[in-house]
Amino acid sequence: MKLISRRDFLKFGGLTLAGAAGASALAHSSGAASKVTAKPFKPQMQHGDDLIPGIDGEVDHEKNGFDPTEILTDFDYGEVSTLPNGQTLREYRIVAANRAIEVLPGIEFPAWTYNGRIPGPTIRCTEGDRIRINFINGSDHPHSMHFHGIHAGAMDGVPGTGPGGFVAPSDSFVYEFDAEPFGLHLYHCHVFPLARHIAKGLYGAFIVDPPDGRPAVDHEMVMVMSGFDVDFDDANDFYAVNGIPFHYQNHPIPIKTGETVRIYLVNILEFDLINSFHLHANFFNYYPTGTSLTPTEYTDTIMQTQAQRGILEFSYKHPGLYMFHAHNTEFAELGWTGMFEVSE
Repeated sequence: MKLISRRDFLKFGGLTLAGAAGASALAHSSGAASKVTAKPFKPQMQHGDDLIPGIDGEVDHEKNGFDPTEILTDFDYGEVSTLPNGQTLREYRIVAANRAIEVLPGIEFPAWTYNGRIPGPTIRCTEGDRIRINFINGSDHPHSMHFHGIHAGAMDGVPGTGPGGFVAPSDSFVYEFDAEPFGLHLYHCHVFPLARHIAKGLYGAFIVDPPDGRPAVDHEMVMVMSGFDVDFDDANDFYAVNGIPFHYQNHPIPIKTGETVRIYLVNILEFDLINSFHLHANFFNYYPTGTSLTPTEYTDTIMQTQAQRGILEFSYKHPGLYMFHAHNTEFAELGWTGMFEVSE
């Protein structure tokens, strides 16, 4: 059952979801029901005279338990100590839990989350650090944590590779490994059906800094690109960066002219083969996977398939409001769009 097609959603300029139909569609996912209420959706006139797609109203960030503006710069360095051999140990506590997330005003999505948010915590460390993840499954479904990087098979978080590949409800597991190589990576659940476990919210960014760090910049931000299939028909209905569609359009990101911005960009989009990032009126240096300190491209648009990631660095010469968005226009019109507000 499809609530409304993506294209019809825009064509009709309104969202009218019948409560019974919405509850039935949401209940289709692993037996988890959620309320769906109707609120008007229409393009907004904002940021000047141009017609820009958007939403009326605001989701309840406090009830959701996270704010995408805070997620931009919320890097989790863990609880730090030193092992007897002098190696830095970073310990993290990650809890998988069911949580209803309001993705648009009046539309709740029965998500699976790491630490109650989408995306999960941005885990950050330095190459060579010992990483210890105390994972607790507080959900009613089996889950795991699979980290991109180099580690032993028993720590891979994939069913059939050891106890950590299939962590039952109310059970726990400790993932432990040395962080390598340096770069921008990610983590996600690897329990099957894999597409559904990822699409429901079990993913996050994993940053491993070079031993001597990267050159200093004025701003560092993480952006995790994803989508929401709210009626569970294996096709996305909305698209987002850091969990909430249209958030950075309604809450532009402030920077100043001449300041250097570094974006850690991760694509974890399910059900669509390619995602993209386009920066208006500017170009950026691009470091694929972040495993080299030398950029491979100077451009304004890049594409990523699922699990691809890269680092973008740029600065603005002129003040003003500048869009950034997916250069698949359907994605942009359904939530994957934002603004930088550049001041002198």
